[in-house]
Amino acid sequence: MTDHSLPPLSSDALGVAVREVVEFVDANGWGQPPVLFALVPTALVMQAQPDLVDSLDETELTLVEQDPLPVSEDSGMTELEHVLGTTSWPGTVAGCVLVQEIIVLPPEAETDLDEALVPLLADRDAADEAARQTALEHPEANEARLVAAVLRGGQNLCLLQLRPPLGEEDAPVELLAHPELAPNLIAALTTTLENDPEDF
Repeated sequence: MTDHSLPPLSSDALGVAVREVVEFVDANGWGQPPVLFALVPTALVMQAQPDLVDSLDETELTLVEQDPLPVSEDSGMTELEHVLGTTSWPGTVAGCVLVQEIIVLPPEAETDLDEALVPLLADRDAADEAARQTALEHPEANEARLVAAVLRGGQNLCLLQLRPPLGEEDAPVELLAHPELAPNLIAALTTTLENDPEDF
């Protein structure tokens, strides 16, 4: 089935699905590896698996959590770039969502990162690890979840969830949006929807 046979979606479908993803991930607490979800039209899921009708809600898109992403033996970090570069989806998948924990720094902290990276620029892995460690140790660092979502029709959404302070873990989830939050990640996710499954 190609994307041309996907049922039409409302303008709210992606936002509702992203909110559902955030709530699902947030229920498992912080300190999680990146997780990738396929977004499948609920109508298609009902057609393919009628026995699941009673367990599905009335949202237009059903979340399908993917297998855990591979982790590099050298760094112990998820091979996200490789995963996104080699991922494709069947035509029944209308979109996808990636959730990953990141470190957010104020703009003025970029100088500290630059100083940590200069001696290591020839070694990409070492530079990545130095940047990560410098960010983690920065006094103004904030932990956050980056949620990036795309649909085949071109609609996309990128949100940031800051980790609440200690003692406020039960506070309502607040999501921040910005049109230029993670354009490269949005582009990479969009490419996974354009890839031909037969090429992998």
